Amino acid sequence: MHSRQKQNGTDRDHQSKLMGKLEHISDYLAKYAESLTFADLPIEVIHQTKRLWIDTIACAIGGFSSEPAKIARDLAKGISSQRSATILGTKIKTTPDLAAFANGISIRYMDYNDTYTGNELGHPSDHLATIIAAGELMKATGEEAIVATVLAYEIFCRFCDATIIRNRGFDYATLGTISSVITSGKLLNLTREELVQALNLSIAANIALFQTRVGDVSMWKGCAFANVSRNALFASILASMKLTGPSPIFEGRGGFFKAISGNEFQLDPFGGKGIPFKIMESSMKRFPLGHLSQTVVEAAIQVRPNIAKIEDIVSVEIQTLQTAIDIMAGDSEKWHPPNRETADHSMPYVTSIALMHGSVEEHHFEDNHLGDPDLLNLIKKVKVVPSEKANRRWPEAMLSTVIVKTKSGQSYSAEVPYHRGHWKNPMDNSELEEKFHSLTNKHISNSKRNILLKQLWHLEEISDIGQLVHMLNLDEGNSA
Repeated sequence: MHSRQKQNGTDRDHQSKLMGKLEHISDYLAKYAESLTFADLPIEVIHQTKRLWIDTIACAIGGFSSEPAKIARDLAKGISSQRSATILGTKIKTTPDLAAFANGISIRYMDYNDTYTGNELGHPSDHLATIIAAGELMKATGEEAIVATVLAYEIFCRFCDATIIRNRGFDYATLGTISSVITSGKLLNLTREELVQALNLSIAANIALFQTRVGDVSMWKGCAFANVSRNALFASILASMKLTGPSPIFEGRGGFFKAISGNEFQLDPFGGKGIPFKIMESSMKRFPLGHLSQTVVEAAIQVRPNIAKIEDIVSVEIQTLQTAIDIMAGDSEKWHPPNRETADHSMPYVTSIALMHGSVEEHHFEDNHLGDPDLLNLIKKVKVVPSEKANRRWPEAMLSTVIVKTKSGQSYSAEVPYHRGHWKNPMDNSELEEKFHSLTNKHISNSKRNILLKQLWHLEEISDIGQLVHMLNLDEGNSA
């Protein structure tokens, strides 16, 4: 079992004893969720949570105009509810689960939100879709929203450390089912027993396939976790109404261990009481593309000033970890991506864009670039090979090397272990704010952006998270 921040034997013994006194993992999760309070959170954890809210809200606004987000809004706007939540960027009120679905798609669409890398990897800020919808429904305070965020990261990341499910064909969103339902249940003030039942209901019914991330990647890539958010809220509401679910959901003969992970595992102790919180180990992105290509793109950009003309390039060799190759270069579609979703998960494509243009930006995934014959010719010169050095350092680092050879016989290379935004090479607050403004300036006036940013930096002071949601009605004035 992987853990980057090693726990001492006393911690593990304590957890083992605790687990021994409880009948099931579900009880352990519910007890932790019930016990976690704002007072348990160190100042640096609260600050990092606010940074991640700023980053995630920016990504949501950036992804607002995407086709999948529009489809989700069109679906939701025809469905009303007495207990409603608002779709971010609009005045549309719909059922909380459909609001979470639409919000989650906007957050995830650009592939620009944060990533956690353990044995499994995923995007823990996806949970904000659930937190915002449930928080508005329950008139949660900023402090409660912060606690829910830390809780979501803690459970999701500990599960990512404890198991690998993609090798058995399951997507990381399956793990998000666990953390999302616990988080929504806490915001809905479920009892411990109701939290357990919400887990039972949600896990039994929501298993996502890894095909979502490979092959011809479709619009669903940005929807998979959003669907988890929708279903988590739905399960929590059902549990609050005393509907029960199948148990034991982890340990049973048809449960998670046998059907999904293939083996039993033990979770590392959760954050608090001197144990670090996992939210401190989530990495933000510098570029709007798959996390496993961030260091590759940075290395390509470092090499580029040495190249006089793209036509001079004879070959491009990328040396990186096997996991990155499997996901970002392991399918034929990644070498001639047919759409935006496949392109941002294509290591050959984004590396070639970086070499040609010196950066990778949202417009580089439009049709004129996807079909650019010069770009496609450059992609043919790319080779991606596994690096044992990179494999050894994963997941603590995401080491990548780019080597470019030219017609003159020159060879230029760069090696990057931690991209800018990685938790060991973090963006500073000014860089984060620059990203926020770059993603929101087309939608929100300068004065409104500054007010919104101030509110997010003081998230713990907000008395009702719905106030923040209402601030996010975009200047486009469009409620569709």
